Amino acid sequence: MALFVQKYGGTSVGSVERIEAVADKLQRFREQGHDLVVAVSAMSGETNRLVGLASSIQDAPSLREMDVLLSTGEQVTIALLCMALEKRGIAARSYTGSQVRILTDSSHTKARIQDIDVERIQADIAAGCVVVVAGFQGADAQGNITTLGRGGSDTTGVALAAALKADECQIYTDVDGVYTTDPRVVEGAQRLEKITFEEMLEMASLGSKILQIRSVEFAGKYKVPLRVLSSFEDGPGTLITIEEDDTVEKPVISGIAFNRDEAKLTVLGVPDIPGVASKILGPISRANIEVDMIVQNIAADQTTDFTFTVHRNDYSKAEEILRQVASDLSAREVVGNNKIAKVSIVGVGMRSHAGVATKMFDSLASENINIQMISTSEIKVSVVIAEKYLELAVRGLHSAFELDKVDTVSE
Repeated sequence: MALFVQKYGGTSVGSVERIEAVADKLQRFREQGHDLVVAVSAMSGETNRLVGLASSIQDAPSLREMDVLLSTGEQVTIALLCMALEKRGIAARSYTGSQVRILTDSSHTKARIQDIDVERIQADIAAGCVVVVAGFQGADAQGNITTLGRGGSDTTGVALAAALKADECQIYTDVDGVYTTDPRVVEGAQRLEKITFEEMLEMASLGSKILQIRSVEFAGKYKVPLRVLSSFEDGPGTLITIEEDDTVEKPVISGIAFNRDEAKLTVLGVPDIPGVASKILGPISRANIEVDMIVQNIAADQTTDFTFTVHRNDYSKAEEILRQVASDLSAREVVGNNKIAKVSIVGVGMRSHAGVATKMFDSLASENINIQMISTSEIKVSVVIAEKYLELAVRGLHSAFELDKVDTVSE
């Protein structure tokens, strides 16, 4: 017998029929003798519907009232799922985030979990109940309803698993695990049996949409075994776990992530003086624009070219700010490109293998793909290339690192 915390996303509970299917799955776990705590999202489309209702009344409603409104989506799901379980003769109890006492800070629409009172949940588990908790939400110290922002239900599931010291946190979604890259781009992409938290964090931050970064960070911090599984078909999924001693036996590269939503800006001919980077990026930061990769090149004439990337949605705004900054600094010119993409290779095996970056660059060169920017860490190498070459680059790298081989899947 084990204690599993399971999370089901909006697609998994998107209709009454799918909620019934989740109840069938939970029944099978109960028949095997396992204890279950379930975190669920709102039914797919429901959050967008609620946002639409709010915008039809007020252009900029208060964040507090938005949290009150948006938290109702999960309340519908927990009640319906408990009804489906009770219909099958399974004792079940639903709780909103505030009822469980998922304590958060007071940052409405993007709150962070501070503590969870698990006493009530533990009592229900001991009484033989399946506990169903509304994901994505909690309450602050003053009792105000809060929501956790994008990916909040994943974070709820992981936080519950950590607080309950569950044997495993299982994230059920519309894919059957973590793949070496997007199967829609590379036909030979392989599902990984296991990946480390470090690798998954990099994959999530670099464009993989399977898990939200906050949930992976939380799981890694509290050493919660995390598994990604499909809601729609049975299978072992992918286990995300702490790095083990045998990771040196793993492939050098575990996966390839990519992001199409990139744009690049360059200030040419900036005076090479102390503090110039702060003078360029300070106004960008104050405009709440996140900067990703940064490259600075110093020329012989004591000027520098300063290049950085931003999300494509922020390109026009960042360019406007940068032109004013360039004028203030007496820089020569501002140029930009919003037709770029970022491709990254990720793997803890890089720590013990030399020549990984060279192999990546050779692969891109063989496809006649020019590299515009490079960024590295201990377990990743990222490059910026022209967007039109993205899929060609991913397929070439997948083949070069032999990720399409069955034996690259960890056993």
